[in-house]
Amino acid sequence: MPNHPPDFEPSWLAVMGDAFDEPWMRDLRAFLVAEKAAHRVFPPGRDIFRAFWLTPFDQVRVVVLGQDPYHGAGQAHGLCFSVRPGVDAPPSLRNIFKELQSEFGGTRPAHGSLTSWARQGVLLLNAILTVREGQPMSHAGQGWEAFTDRTIEELNRRHEGLVFCLWGTPAQKKAARVDRSRHLVLTAPHPSPLSAERGFFGCRHFIRANEYLQARGRTPIQWVLPEHPD
Repeated sequence: MPNHPPDFEPSWLAVMGDAFDEPWMRDLRAFLVAEKAAHRVFPPGRDIFRAFWLTPFDQVRVVVLGQDPYHGAGQAHGLCFSVRPGVDAPPSLRNIFKELQSEFGGTRPAHGSLTSWARQGVLLLNAILTVREGQPMSHAGQGWEAFTDRTIEELNRRHEGLVFCLWGTPAQKKAARVDRSRHLVLTAPHPSPLSAERGFFGCRHFIRANEYLQARGRTPIQWVLPEHPD
């Protein structure tokens, strides 16, 4: 039987499939089995690779990279910073909405689903893809970093003219894997209330990403969320 999960999108599987055979991935699977036996782990297993499913490899235009998933019940669903419709926006997401309003105007959306971004080619990735309930960064150092390193490396190598928005220190460590002569790298503090005032607010990453894409003849991202999420 294949080692990769059944819901891993085919175009990603073509470039990342062998990662599931690596020793660190086998160790990570064993760690997650033990974690789930003793703790609640987020997001649910079916959503761990949701970012890859919604944004096929050949459609990626922007990468937004966060740290690890939300650690509260019902929040994380496999897209960094996003929550499902009906779930209250966590503080980091509310700060993202504040920055969006400062760049584009308008009002705060009535939902926190960023699925519309994912469907436009925005890969909403965390540096670490799972977390123990109530314990942020609890799954650091277990193998996810190697997996997301490989993700960034493949995007860097096989694409041209991507935008990488790296928010927070764990995300910014990935910058070393991006060729800045071929891609745009934008860094800012994490949008958490603990750090947003130190440079996330006013970073203008959404406008700068669109300017970069348009300068290369590519369609800009519609960052303003639709009234009704898909």
